[in-house]
Amino acid sequence: MAAKSDGAVAAAGPGPEGAAGGARGGAGGRGEAAAAAGDPGVTGAGGPGPRYELRDCCWVLCALLVFFSDGATDLWLAASYYLQGQRTYFGLTLLFVILPSLVVQLLSFRWFVYDYTETAGAPGPAVSTKGSGAGGPVISTKDSAVAFRTKEGSPDLGPRPEPSSASAYRRRCRRCRRLCVWLLQTLVHVLQLGQVWRYLRTVYLGLQSRWRGERLRRHFYWRMLFESADVSMLRLLETFLRSAPQLVLQLSLLVHRGGAPDLLPALSTSASLVSLAWTLASYQKVLRDSRDDKRPLSYKGAVAQVLWHLFAIAARSLAFALFASVYKLYFGIFIVAHWCVMTFWVIQGETDFCMSKWEEIIYNMVVGIIYIFCWFNVKEGRSRRRMTLYYCIVLLENAVLTGFWYSSRNFSTDFHSLILVCVVASSFALGIFFMCVYYCLLHPNGPLLGPQMPGCICPEARGTCGPPADAVTSPPRSLPRTTGAERDGAPMGGERAGTPTPPVFQVRPGLPLTPVARTLRTEGPVIRIDLPRKKYPAWDAHFIDRRLRKTILALEYSSPTTPRLQYRSIGIPQELLEYETTV
Repeated sequence: MAAKSDGAVAAAGPGPEGAAGGARGGAGGRGEAAAAAGDPGVTGAGGPGPRYELRDCCWVLCALLVFFSDGATDLWLAASYYLQGQRTYFGLTLLFVILPSLVVQLLSFRWFVYDYTETAGAPGPAVSTKGSGAGGPVISTKDSAVAFRTKEGSPDLGPRPEPSSASAYRRRCRRCRRLCVWLLQTLVHVLQLGQVWRYLRTVYLGLQSRWRGERLRRHFYWRMLFESADVSMLRLLETFLRSAPQLVLQLSLLVHRGGAPDLLPALSTSASLVSLAWTLASYQKVLRDSRDDKRPLSYKGAVAQVLWHLFAIAARSLAFALFASVYKLYFGIFIVAHWCVMTFWVIQGETDFCMSKWEEIIYNMVVGIIYIFCWFNVKEGRSRRRMTLYYCIVLLENAVLTGFWYSSRNFSTDFHSLILVCVVASSFALGIFFMCVYYCLLHPNGPLLGPQMPGCICPEARGTCGPPADAVTSPPRSLPRTTGAERDGAPMGGERAGTPTPPVFQVRPGLPLTPVARTLRTEGPVIRIDLPRKKYPAWDAHFIDRRLRKTILALEYSSPTTPRLQYRSIGIPQELLEYETTV
């Protein structure tokens, strides 16, 4: 990977799908997207940029409430089983609480160790500095091909010599702080509170982005997005390893016992169900907020997604519980077979989520677990056909599982069984209804039946943006070398002749663009990443690759102005502008 900057020269040559324009995935993008959408509280590239709002804080606090309610009800129910002498149910309930929590805490602590490990002698995380003569300082990493170059005339950002006594004092203070942080993080993860810490840190970074000055505000907002991405991925993994099997287990026990449900099992199943639905909606919202080539998901759309997944997963879990209460062995066979088929389906789709092959396989296996309960988009492009096929399969499976269970009951006297069958059918219908409400009325791209907006902001409004899913692109075969007059800001090509420069790509007819009257941000540093940009619904590489993330944060913090991100453009074999060569 390579990240380079050459000021306005880099901004003049974005590829058709490589630019991440300092947007929601960067420091200033959400504000640009909101400005393009007409948000009065956010300005464009020349204004204050993204802003952390009160509703963002409330959303995180609600996520914390869901997290604590899910864990507390499960532990309370496990203790109740133990006091009642039901050791088998106690062991299973506690197993589905402890084992997923340990896996997630180990992963969270591993991320912390990598993020907080600092290269010896570097001014920041894994960053070293060296001079570059008249061209300004160059900041590069030691183990990755990432470089950052300021424009000529920028102030020197390298380490300045300090008095020996002051330097030694600062080193001692730094060691003491690092020791305290290590001890605190170890204690937090031993107590299984790693996600709580990350939620609180998200709120802290968001509030800091409101209170700090312009430069630090963007830096804290960038870090807040990274922290939100981490906690959303951890919560998604934990909920489908803990809440999903816990939900099926407790529902099976309730159906097996019959009669009026007890309070504790009902609370536990309700908390697990809400946790699953909330985590899925929150994950999708954070993912869309992190990408500048997608419009952000509104809170109305997020609530619609919560209701969609809530009723769809409720119907699915209840059908599982009804079948498992009678056919335990066959239920296990069905779950394993469904997981294998769905995992093969995901692998056949050739997802591009992780940075290595084996991580991608593990990710596909986890997605196979998610597909046991609900729909989860993992492939770029139109997903209506795949989603329609999936829900047709789910509807057929729910009908078959519920029908087998109902056939084992007494048809003439068991009216309670008929009510449960109706609950499965009505809950699935409500889930499909809220899914239609989301796609028809609350989707970020606009109403399905009305005029839609393109998947990303148009190039006139964003400056650097990847094309929408069905845009027609015509990437240049090579980039002309930048002349000295162009580096100094002189107009180029058609602008000299008085004719406007045509856009890099055009959107198909029928999707009207939202006109935005504001100046483009074509100045300032650009971090160029020598990797093709991952397509939605995958995360950008700087959210997945922690080495790249740490380098970007160091370069962004050391830059006098917030840099923009730009990925390598597909179709351009080699870009030879005014960038320095990196290996």
